[in-house]
Amino acid sequence: MQREKNHRLQGWMTEQDLRAHDLAEQVNEAIGAFTGQPGKATERTVFRWLSGENRWPQARFRKALEQVTGLSLADLGFVPTSRREATTARERQEDPMRRRHFFGVATGAAFALGAADPVSAARRPTVGLRDVEPLRAELMKLWRLDDQHGGSVTLEAKAASLAQRTLGLQRNGSAHQRIRCRLYALAAAFTATAMWAAVDSRRMRAAQRYLDEAVKLAGLSGDGEVQHQTWRYAAMLATQRGDYAEAMAASEAAVNTQVHRSDHLYKSISHSRLALSAANAGERARARRALDRAVEAFDRADPGAWRSASVAYYTHAELHGLTGIVHYRLGDPERAEYHVHQCLAELRPDQHRNRAYYTAQAALFQAAQGDLEQAVETAARVIAPADATSGRIPHLLGTFTSALNMTAPDARVTRDWNTRVRDAHHP
Repeated sequence: MQREKNHRLQGWMTEQDLRAHDLAEQVNEAIGAFTGQPGKATERTVFRWLSGENRWPQARFRKALEQVTGLSLADLGFVPTSRREATTARERQEDPMRRRHFFGVATGAAFALGAADPVSAARRPTVGLRDVEPLRAELMKLWRLDDQHGGSVTLEAKAASLAQRTLGLQRNGSAHQRIRCRLYALAAAFTATAMWAAVDSRRMRAAQRYLDEAVKLAGLSGDGEVQHQTWRYAAMLATQRGDYAEAMAASEAAVNTQVHRSDHLYKSISHSRLALSAANAGERARARRALDRAVEAFDRADPGAWRSASVAYYTHAELHGLTGIVHYRLGDPERAEYHVHQCLAELRPDQHRNRAYYTAQAALFQAAQGDLEQAVETAARVIAPADATSGRIPHLLGTFTSALNMTAPDARVTRDWNTRVRDAHHP
């Protein structure tokens, strides 16, 4: 007889993102639960099921497979090899169906009386890659929007809603460990994205609530990339609040993640963020060391390696921009301006938020050098519109306005700028 591969079992394993040794381990655990002794399934055992060499496993394996998958043997593509086994299998399939019908009626009646929840009483739906992939696609859309236009209340709400949707699958669905880890990672990434959108629109209390949740979820996920993302966002939030000690601690936590050790691009991101935190904290020597390491790591990073879209923003232009901010915080605005101009020259055309942000930084650096006419001309390119009452860029322009008024309060250029800002906010 020609051997037929078991495509149903293979399809289920693919859906659950399970390899042969993963399934063997879960089958052995299930056997151990009902016999008291762990099973002896191996990768070879699973390969024989998949190839069709073994079309009807031994009884203990059959029982374990049904428990692990929540599916019947027929649904898993197994075929009895004798009439007696076929009859037994049919009876086994019919009996649970009768029991499920009775159980469904009973739990429905009980729920009507307030005694039970039918969702928890009935078998929970299986969650697999078909549920994970659409969520991942939504996350990438949010990352692209943030990279191009920055955070907003709308983006924050969308990310928070998707985080809750993901956690709903976690709570109400049945999934294997690898899928659960992916769900936790997605929920953490959505929550961290909501947090960053809140930071970008200067909603610090909301951002802190998102951060607390994101740290918990990232820890549960075991995903190094998500943990790195969460810690660098935490460092940004602490910096926005002026808590530089906490920003240092969060930056150091990013350095301690696995992905920092394994990928030079992530290492460059970690060190650039640490350099900024150290500069804010007044640790000049450490800031310079971290900056040197960020540049060195970036030069060693493989540009063709696949990475999460969450780090698409981190280009050579972004490294120049962050380097400029570090030098400004270290008291060297001339060098800072050089790097920010390099940044603006290398930004992608679609990075509108970053272009506005670093243009505003350039204006601040020019003002610090006393070049007020040029600084005002630069700042005018990103002056806040009337409806922009929050956000990092309007906040940065507010800092620029304060610096201008402190440096030359009676100068014509300052008076003209103040009038321009007032007219923009109150047309």
